Amino acid sequence: MNLDEAKGAICSYIDEISDELITVSHAIHENPELGYEEHFAHEQLTQLLIDKGMNVTKGAYELDTAFEATVGQKGPVVALLCEYDALPGIGHACGHNIIAAAGVGAGLAASTLSETFGGRLRILGTPAEEGGGGKVRMLHNGAFDSVEAVLMVHPADEDLPNISSLAVQQLRATYKGKAAHAAAAPEKGINALDGAVLGYMGVAALRQHIAPDERLHGIFTNGGQKANIVPESAESTWYARSSTMERLELLKTRLVETLNGGAKAAGCEVNIEWINEPYAEVLDNIPLLDAYMKNSESLGRVVKAPDGDGVVGSTDLGNVSHVVPSIHPMVKVAPRGTAIHTSDFELCAKSEEADKGMLDSAKALAMTVVDCWHDTALLKDAKEFFQS
Repeated sequence: MNLDEAKGAICSYIDEISDELITVSHAIHENPELGYEEHFAHEQLTQLLIDKGMNVTKGAYELDTAFEATVGQKGPVVALLCEYDALPGIGHACGHNIIAAAGVGAGLAASTLSETFGGRLRILGTPAEEGGGGKVRMLHNGAFDSVEAVLMVHPADEDLPNISSLAVQQLRATYKGKAAHAAAAPEKGINALDGAVLGYMGVAALRQHIAPDERLHGIFTNGGQKANIVPESAESTWYARSSTMERLELLKTRLVETLNGGAKAAGCEVNIEWINEPYAEVLDNIPLLDAYMKNSESLGRVVKAPDGDGVVGSTDLGNVSHVVPSIHPMVKVAPRGTAIHTSDFELCAKSEEADKGMLDSAKALAMTVVDCWHDTALLKDAKEFFQS
């Protein structure tokens, strides 16, 4: 079987199982679960893989809702990634149900050619992308050991080569004051909420003086118990984002100093805690990306750079991309201008356009896996680009 015949077989196979992939995508969409709580999605995806004869490990790499399916005994190892966690309040408004079904579909299709082309495949279910850092924990636990290429897609409103990624880390600021009756003896209290508010206002002013590719955004998660009690405690959470890990460290320092200033002005105490590990910026591997784009274009999807910033965000794939050559292209599943993390995008993530995008990206991913197995020069170029 030559390469063109193999890619034709991939497309035919995914067409044959398209109903099953769409069913799984829709089922996950209808049952949104937060990070590390994705038990329904985990069961749906692993059962489909098992039903197709795959060797599956549930609860892989010390994470209850992670999984691994492996194929092949020798040859280069390529990993396909699935995400399936949702967002609080707005469900699958990031379309991770599409990522999950596309990754599984690509893995099933590519697995049929593993012996023919002498390659190994690792399908990884990676929980808690939305802030929980599932891939970071799996990276530390050995999930990407010996892997030579990592492939995944993400839904968007355009077919794009990548996400305009930023390094990010989350912060929790907990303010401590002193309770008092807000009418009878307010002078005996220390208002923790004032400290949080002044810190927030300080960050609002700081935003005028950060770089265009940096972001600071936060919310109040605790503002006191009752209006007639001077708040003894208050809490805010924040995201700090910058274009690189190095610049992120500088921005983090400025954020902490500003929040400390709010506490000092209010006369309260503040405890600042950085939550989880930071997400690094994604290092796009151009040789792998070129191969994916060529395969996508063979399906009628022209992948091109956006006119502006495209989709700006952060992902734990960034950490993986600093260790293994990786790609994170975006597949169009919604009308142009429909932003991710919105209720409109959540509706689009279960549409006919989303189903087609999922199936097309599964085909393009699987074809790229076979390219990696067939063309030793591709992985060599990917490694050289990664090391450059």
